[in-house]
Amino acid sequence: SKLAALFEHPLYNIPIPEVTEKDKLFVVNPLEKFSLHSSGSDEWVSSSKAETLLPTGKTAYDTYPTWLKFHVGINRYELYPRGDPLMPTLLQDLATQKIISSVQKSGGTQLKLIMTFPNYGQALFKPMKQTRDQETPVDFFYFSDFERHNAEIAAFHLDRILDFRRIPPVSGRLVNITKEIWDITTDKKLAKTFFISPAGNVCFYGECSYYCSTEHALCGKPDQLEGSMAALLPDKTLAKRRSWRSPWRRSYHKSKKAEWELNPNYCAQVRETPPYNRGHRLLDLIDMAVLDFLMGNMDRHHYETFEKFGNNTFLLHLDNGRGFGTHSRDELSILAPLRQCCSIKKTTYLRLQLLATQPYRLSDVLQEALATDPLAPILAEPHLRALDRRLSKVLAAVGHCLAR
Repeated sequence: SKLAALFEHPLYNIPIPEVTEKDKLFVVNPLEKFSLHSSGSDEWVSSSKAETLLPTGKTAYDTYPTWLKFHVGINRYELYPRGDPLMPTLLQDLATQKIISSVQKSGGTQLKLIMTFPNYGQALFKPMKQTRDQETPVDFFYFSDFERHNAEIAAFHLDRILDFRRIPPVSGRLVNITKEIWDITTDKKLAKTFFISPAGNVCFYGECSYYCSTEHALCGKPDQLEGSMAALLPDKTLAKRRSWRSPWRRSYHKSKKAEWELNPNYCAQVRETPPYNRGHRLLDLIDMAVLDFLMGNMDRHHYETFEKFGNNTFLLHLDNGRGFGTHSRDELSILAPLRQCCSIKKTTYLRLQLLATQPYRLSDVLQEALATDPLAPILAEPHLRALDRRLSKVLAAVGHCLAR
């Protein structure tokens, strides 16, 4: 396994700083036990009088469902640890747990659903919009592109292979539109948009600002629909997140250009602007630009951080559905932060160099990681080849900076 060898490499075993109580997103009461009512009810029971050790000899933490353990494990330095033993179970839960509620997520240009499981875990479902071998039409603007379910799956695994670990876990899943959405939804607006197509397939389109109409309906075969299931982050009432506008945000206008596209010295003013004037925030942003360039994602207008950790923490790489739309073109403008600032984390650069070598080739390790997904194959072969080509362009950009 090339992937196992990669994760055993010294570059993937650099320790993170010691995690103190203030570095954890949540401080857990070790006496707090969670269990489901034995009556079959779906309500949680919380007992603060529970003994530290349960009769089985397990701690209260062992009673938590996997999604809650994932939330509890988040700290200032990482969303989840390297080689996280919870990850296979969490991905399996996303792919197999019974869905007891499906409602539309508000906001956004395209339809997304929030799905709830019996153990109170929740996932964000993005339905299939394009087949694996379709490319985004050349005349499409980046802001009117489809969001792809397979891009969300591939982005999670790519982020992990780059050792960023800033994308919440995502699994593919085949959903039954009738039983797992239509029959159980309490969302009246969503319910009104279901219909049977002339071909006899179950379809729906929801309500949103862009692709929610009968012309863009999502249809099953006859009611089976592929999609991505992303583990939700803790509720914002429990763990506030701050949204930051990216300095390299595009204009989202058909003819106007953003300032960074016109000013070659743009990075100099970013370096003087908080929070980029100190700490590693700018370097984290360049990490994100590298990730986006590799998958061809031009739609990174904002990013988020957990408010509790202030400016000294990682960036959350959310909403990656507009990646992996084209394999025949490389959008070099995505690399603007790296090329204009001529800065990159040494560890990131060393890992990128490693992933360009034959024993750890990026396309090979990503293909191996994606092979475990229920909807495999996730990426068409040309997208995998494009990754290796783009990686060489990232390394060339760093080389150009070093030469300067």
